[in-house]
Amino acid sequence: MGLLEWLVQGTIAVPGGSLSAPEVVGNVFGLASALLGMRRVVWAWPVGLVGNVLLFTVFASGSLSGVVAEPLWGQAGRQVFFAAVSLYGWVRWNRLRRHARAADGGAIAPRWATWGERALLALVGAVGYAVAYVVLERLGSWGPATEAWILAGSVLATWGMARGWVEFWLVWLLVDVVGVTSLLRAGYHPTAVMYLVYAGFVVLGFVVWWRAAGAVPAPRTPQPPAEAGPSHPTRVVPEGVNA
Repeated sequence: MGLLEWLVQGTIAVPGGSLSAPEVVGNVFGLASALLGMRRVVWAWPVGLVGNVLLFTVFASGSLSGVVAEPLWGQAGRQVFFAAVSLYGWVRWNRLRRHARAADGGAIAPRWATWGERALLALVGAVGYAVAYVVLERLGSWGPATEAWILAGSVLATWGMARGWVEFWLVWLLVDVVGVTSLLRAGYHPTAVMYLVYAGFVVLGFVVWWRAAGAVPAPRTPQPPAEAGPSHPTRVVPEGVNA
């Protein structure tokens, strides 16, 4: 079995059975992305994209869990949204790193969202959940009530990370709480365990960004230097007048 085939269909032997290779490897890439994101390293985004592709193949085929026959379209769909928002984050962090890098060397300077931005997050989250629930229910997804929040909350958290808002870690924590219970019931044990690990890193990441938000000044966009003028004004002497 070649490497690519193993990444899509392979298994990893463990005591008492086996685990899906793409599920395990995809979550490892996801964890690496979270760690890089905590450090505000641009590579967090492309590394996360690899995990998104692998996990999409897992959740789009619900039979892989051995417990549920229906695909978990909420989990699969969020990988697609992850990829889209990750491309946005990748471009944004790259641009900020080149033109307005944080004072401590990070690609972005963390900050607390304004009340207006928090209200926008809440509104987008509510609308996103409602739309996701209706779509997932019609698609026949397993557990649309929880899957809808996992999908909507994950997109919100990723968007918040791209913007540099400290609050995105709290959204992730809520996603993890729901995700662990949902995945355990669906039989995706490696991903459920990884969600527990994520939760620990989420708390740590929140503390790290919270401290950085108070310690790292916002970057200033370099201003072009002012044009140098003459050191002394030029005196104009009218014609016929002695200087």
